[in-house]
Amino acid sequence: MELLFLGTGSGVPSKGRNVSAVALQLLEERGATWLFDCGEATQHQILHTSIRPRRIERIFITHLHGDHIFGLPGLLGSRSFQGGETPLFVYGPTGIRSFVETALAVSGTRLKYDLHIHEFTEGVVFEDEQFIVTAKLLDHGLPSYGFRIVEKDLPGTLLVDQLRALGVRPGPIYQQIKRGELVTLDDGTVIDGRNFVAPPKKGRIVAIIGDTRYCEASVELAKKADVLVHEATFRAKEAHLAHDYYHSTTLQAAEVAKRAEVKQLILTHISSRYQGEMCDELVEEAKTIFPNVSLAFDFSSFPILRKEGQQ
Repeated sequence: MELLFLGTGSGVPSKGRNVSAVALQLLEERGATWLFDCGEATQHQILHTSIRPRRIERIFITHLHGDHIFGLPGLLGSRSFQGGETPLFVYGPTGIRSFVETALAVSGTRLKYDLHIHEFTEGVVFEDEQFIVTAKLLDHGLPSYGFRIVEKDLPGTLLVDQLRALGVRPGPIYQQIKRGELVTLDDGTVIDGRNFVAPPKKGRIVAIIGDTRYCEASVELAKKADVLVHEATFRAKEAHLAHDYYHSTTLQAAEVAKRAEVKQLILTHISSRYQGEMCDELVEEAKTIFPNVSLAFDFSSFPILRKEGQQ
């Protein structure tokens, strides 16, 4: 699992930062990529990475401001032209269906794959046997959402060394033991399979917060997350601008991370007014409240590792 930032700027693209898009790489987990937002020229950014458009499985849109959605029609079309044939699922607030369908119809774009568009409000957006994604409404100029992506706990591994010590050879019996069944060995000994399976491995949690003022929903979404991706459009002394434009400051993002007790905070959606050393100052500012802070740049990548021995 890895976060790869494709666009980290706010409002309009700049020479150093494209507009919003971040990929959650789930190559080991499911051989797929999920996108969160798809600002203008996201497909151009993808060309500089190892992302394969045909492997993009799901796209989650935080809100319908142009800097978060204007790249979507182009990416959908290119995915088809580049051999993508597997279904693609797009999730977004009310209006995303009209936007996508109108853009594709007016441009005469025909897709070679099934496109499924789901409009959501709050609650569970997606769930399968591996992941559950929930959304909460934030505080922005139009409906903007944050996402909490939870990897479900993985089954514990079979304690093969202990079984071999008892003389239990590999075979169908291992599957019975892994299911936690009572198993009778050849010598008549009965063993409880639950005693030969390690505890489940704790799933990882990622919170991706859309454009927002400081609000309680952000804290709830980020609770105990391994990684929190939070916008930090303005520095602290420009809090009045953040409030007026429905955005957050570095200190407000750090306060969310602190209250939510996350492990790592990644700042993104940075105003183009901050360049060079000023970017370092944004990080130092946030660190006065929360210690583990990183600032995302375009093409920054952050692996989300399961700690050794974590259950």
